[in-house]
Amino acid sequence: MSLPLGDDRNADQIAYWNGPGGQRWSDRQEAQDVLLAPVSQILIDRIAAGPGDRILDVGCGCGGLAIALAAQVVPGGQVLGIDISTPMLERARAVAPPALPVEFVLADATVHPFTPASFDLLVSRFGVMFFADPVTSFANMRRALKPGGRIVFACWREPKANPWMIAPLQAVYRHVPKLPEMAPEDPGPFAFASEERVRRILGEAGFNDVALQAHALSLDIARGQGLEAAVQSAFEIGPASRALEGHDETTRQAARQSVRDLLAQHLQGGSVSLSGSIWLVTARN
Repeated sequence: MSLPLGDDRNADQIAYWNGPGGQRWSDRQEAQDVLLAPVSQILIDRIAAGPGDRILDVGCGCGGLAIALAAQVVPGGQVLGIDISTPMLERARAVAPPALPVEFVLADATVHPFTPASFDLLVSRFGVMFFADPVTSFANMRRALKPGGRIVFACWREPKANPWMIAPLQAVYRHVPKLPEMAPEDPGPFAFASEERVRRILGEAGFNDVALQAHALSLDIARGQGLEAAVQSAFEIGPASRALEGHDETTRQAARQSVRDLLAQHLQGGSVSLSGSIWLVTARN
């Protein structure tokens, strides 16, 4: 498997997203795009891409946002998706319609030699919270933007505002010890939860007109497919499965039942909807 040349400080993330973690997300591409469709629509509305726009999608994963935007920039536009995960980029290339102006590149955005001033927009759906040195990373990405170019990305707010991820984990904690606590600024899904930190990072990286807008979400983790689909989703996309690593099957099944009991309280028809919250972040070069 090919690995990107990257900043040594991002080595752990590169290893994770090219291992079972990245493969798991690749296998769940279709389900993830359905689950996160409300976030994608918020981003697409704010990005407001048009014909001729050149867009850089950072941490593009399996390409859902990049592909949607590519349909909006014809004629004359182009979308470049960049990610450190070979499995996810392979999936992106497989699902992208061949006629769309979208390309996917395996690279670490912290050090990738972008062509200066070559993009109108820099966008991301949950792909920018994993850099070890985000100021350096965003400064490098900013060089790819034209003067006056815009940045628009979504990141998760604090864990307590995202029970769709945290509630199943709390149910698992009835059976196993808690995972080691991460520092608030450690790379990970909640690394940009602090509005103050996001403003500081983007300001130090050279961006202006930084703004954050909170968006409340209702996410159907069952995707309309019933309780068991919701339980499976909780163990595939959140930290619950990581908390159960190394534990015996009896413990795992007991934890799974606790998650099932929790999610059953939210079952309506085939949907299991839990709340979430994101920051929609915008800035200008």
